[in-house]
Amino acid sequence: MVKIGNCVKIYPGVEIGENSIIYDFVVLGLPPVEAKRKSRLSRSGGGYYRANATQELTLQIGEGAVIRPFTTIYAGNKIGKNFETGQGVSIRENNIIGDGVRIGSNTYIRFGNRIGNNVRVHTNCFLELAEVDEYVFIGPGNLLLDDPHPMKCPKWNECKGGVRIKRYAKIGGGCVILPGVTIGEHSFVGAGACVTKDVPDHIVVMGHPAKQTKKINELKCYAGFFDRPYIWKPYI
Repeated sequence: MVKIGNCVKIYPGVEIGENSIIYDFVVLGLPPVEAKRKSRLSRSGGGYYRANATQELTLQIGEGAVIRPFTTIYAGNKIGKNFETGQGVSIRENNIIGDGVRIGSNTYIRFGNRIGNNVRVHTNCFLELAEVDEYVFIGPGNLLLDDPHPMKCPKWNECKGGVRIKRYAKIGGGCVILPGVTIGEHSFVGAGACVTKDVPDHIVVMGHPAKQTKKINELKCYAGFFDRPYIWKPYI
């Protein structure tokens, strides 16, 4: 059974899994203007895809979803089970989102993202052409950029592309991660950092521009509850 609120618009080609809740003023399966108007070449997952004008785009949402008010999810997305959004989320086309993913209020997920299982993207974030592995935490107000210059550049499709964040990495609030940067496994980006180059595995970076300050196993639990942070599951 799917519970659907008031003033909900569901376009043809939308599949919603059982035990899902769709709150008021949600739009699901909205056709992208580009797909209706003309073919479009865009990067995705290290390659390219063409959104053909005659292609029938669908939206798949797994079971147990909770879609909160004023969220819009376009056609052309595949979303796993136990998906959850805050209010005012916008998700454009050609995204693949895994199981157990939570997207915070007023976050904008542009096209071409690949988001793994059990990822938390907090409020007021922007992602485009990002590859985010499982169990990643992205704090509020983060910008994951993919364009070092405007898309009008004739070499845009050959440029750096989006951000890669490897499994179990944690991104503090208010960070900017520049195009083509990779954040390593279990690494930590301190709040307010501007990350301009790759971060190795198990490393802490902070500052503007971000620089390595210590290794992840050198962090301390300031409250004194644990020997160090992130030793509890699933971060063990």
